[in-house]
Amino acid sequence: MARYAYVNGRFVPHGEAMVHVEDRGFQFADGVYEVVTIIDGRLVDEQGHLDRLARSLNELRIARPVAPPVLKLLMRRLIARNHVTQGTIYLQITRGVAPRDFKFPKHSHSSLVMTTKRAAAFATPEQLENGVKVISIPDIRWLRRDIKSVALLPQVLGKQQAVEAGAFEAWQLDPDGNVTEGCSSNAWIVTEDGTLVTRYANNLILNGVTRLSIIRLAREAGIPFEERPFSLEEAYRAREAFVSSASTFVMPVTRIDDRTVGNGKPGSLGERLRQAYLEYARTAGAS
Repeated sequence: MARYAYVNGRFVPHGEAMVHVEDRGFQFADGVYEVVTIIDGRLVDEQGHLDRLARSLNELRIARPVAPPVLKLLMRRLIARNHVTQGTIYLQITRGVAPRDFKFPKHSHSSLVMTTKRAAAFATPEQLENGVKVISIPDIRWLRRDIKSVALLPQVLGKQQAVEAGAFEAWQLDPDGNVTEGCSSNAWIVTEDGTLVTRYANNLILNGVTRLSIIRLAREAGIPFEERPFSLEEAYRAREAFVSSASTFVMPVTRIDDRTVGNGKPGSLGERLRQAYLEYARTAGAS
């Protein structure tokens, strides 16, 4: 079955999709992106992702390539063409094509590229039964991590370091030894007294759309919750830990570096939040 991509106004076979050599996303990483999960053919937290996309574009002063209703229509057409009922859709918008120069071009049109990916599952049975390992690394990124930029080289290096250590993810540490977030996920712990903790959202982390839904679900369930920095040492002592993202939902963490989290098994609070999120995603959270 042929796969299609959307590239600047055209649906084209995936293998024939091409981006101009002078696209500023290619030459300067001058662009932003979003990844939206698809469950049962429906887009999960779609509006949250599109709102964040609009914010990222505004922060970088990149013009919208199409109006929001048109973008929604194009997303659905691409999903339908590729017959995706479970997976993800990737959207990337750059400042467009212009002769290579650091300053903004006077005349250019934003580029829009979209692709889809099928997923049989968003986690393996082993990951859900045993949890995953994360390692800690210094956070070497720029100071506007709230923008979902395509400039991801520090995260690439961190992810590779995690793979080489046999880990699922790398948690990045600020100069004070506090966890900022994972390379492609937000970081959470449950303290010894049962309080759910994740770092507050400012310019030092990406405010995950899944993160926001989990916060809301936790508050609705009356779970004690704090948005604050937590240190690596506090994470070592935590009762539970997990990561969240659009493609992992709530993924239990049972090992940080060479330390076992809690009793070494996924915790009940993380499992409760995962089930609550999946129920939300299949009903009110999808469109």
